[in-house]
Amino acid sequence: MALVSEHIEVDTRDRILEVAERLFRVIGYQKTTVGDIAKELRMSPANVYRFFESKKAIHQAVARGLMGEVELEAQRIVTRPGPVLPRFRELLTTIHRMNTERYVGHNKLHEMVAVAMEEDWDVCVAHMECIAGVIGQMIAQGVASGEFEAPDLQLASLCACTAMIRFFHPQMIAQCATKPGPTIDQMIDFVIAGLSPRH
Repeated sequence: MALVSEHIEVDTRDRILEVAERLFRVIGYQKTTVGDIAKELRMSPANVYRFFESKKAIHQAVARGLMGEVELEAQRIVTRPGPVLPRFRELLTTIHRMNTERYVGHNKLHEMVAVAMEEDWDVCVAHMECIAGVIGQMIAQGVASGEFEAPDLQLASLCACTAMIRFFHPQMIAQCATKPGPTIDQMIDFVIAGLSPRH
């Protein structure tokens, strides 16, 4: 019986997040209230508060979910066998594509990310660390296969992430879309050139 009620609790929690994400997309994070979320779910705000202590906690969980999807796909590329160079290119392109799909063109979701960045939530920091770690893993694979040269893996990972920031950071993707600058392919070529063995 406890297992059933646990399953219902997880299901309710997921439904709250699903509705919250939809409302954040349509109405915007600032304008969406816990009351709005509760109304959509035909439950009382008090019931929503049983699962999340505040609107900020709901927001964090929605952000965590969106970021988690990107992390999962990045991990999938890193653990796949095969030459490192094409997978490294795919990894950087995928992070950019997924962040663009999730946040750019969705002004309301963009607002949610802006709030998250301003408040420097732990979820954002953890996500950036995770992505840097995944990129570091792939550079390490490239060093092992002889495709890359990086005496300091952590530094190489940080440099690659910094170089790619305008293509990774949701706010910068949106702000730089119409500004002059390299294409993502040109930037990836630049990063790869910096990691190529010096013969």
